[in-house]
Amino acid sequence: MRFLCLHGKGTSAAIFKSQTTSFRAKLPANFTFDFVDGFLPSPPAAGVDLFYPPPYYSFWNTLAISDVLTAHTWLRELLARDGPYDGVMCFSQGCSLIASFCLYHQAQTPEESLPFKCAIFICGGVPMQVLEDLGVEVTREAWEMNNKSSKALAEQASADSILKSGLNRWANVDGVLPGNPDDGSMDPTNVFGLDFTKMAPHLKIKIPTVHIYGNKDPRCPASLQLAMFGDERLKKLYDHEGGHDVPRKSDVSERIAQLVEWSAVAARVG
Repeated sequence: MRFLCLHGKGTSAAIFKSQTTSFRAKLPANFTFDFVDGFLPSPPAAGVDLFYPPPYYSFWNTLAISDVLTAHTWLRELLARDGPYDGVMCFSQGCSLIASFCLYHQAQTPEESLPFKCAIFICGGVPMQVLEDLGVEVTREAWEMNNKSSKALAEQASADSILKSGLNRWANVDGVLPGNPDDGSMDPTNVFGLDFTKMAPHLKIKIPTVHIYGNKDPRCPASLQLAMFGDERLKKLYDHEGGHDVPRKSDVSERIAQLVEWSAVAARVG
């Protein structure tokens, strides 16, 4: 089972490889992971340079639709050159790239299969700009939550916050969610400002997806919005109970490894 792995903004393939070492070590040897750098040089993400040296990369530096589509072109070329891949695994901006790629694919060429069979999303969502471009109604509430959570992440992941609070920098996020996304009790008419009962059916992602999020991540709302685009029959959600990161705790690593294996089985069955 071969996975393409796409990192977060202002990090790198090497950093994402390091972040995922613990759970990848628990997977069978036939699971392989190809970590690829973004194509744009980038300043480091908040706090990253305290732990990892440069270089740092991104897939876009602005959320202009033209920049997102440029990243899609880069991704198609990568898949054609280095693929095929059975699945994709991504973190933060990498999730935004893959999620937006899937949604545009579903909207524009629904008769064609995606060029991968499953997706692992870790702490990432779909840009509001992409949703609007696809005709989704993005309410003021959704925009406010997006802007507020982005600002909070930048503050809590910053070097100052890390030096002051260390691992406790996520502690002031209450982790309280409006319903439990794992048991379906989240109101689909208002998922942080998005009404999924009005969503066009063709925007559902029709491959097995795993959505890993932390209830203390300021960007948790974006992760849960993305999860709502997954097919109910083909998705799994997991709250690692941390912040905007990949915890290395043994029990968390074990569960993530199980979910990666589930995605592979579901992709083969599908």
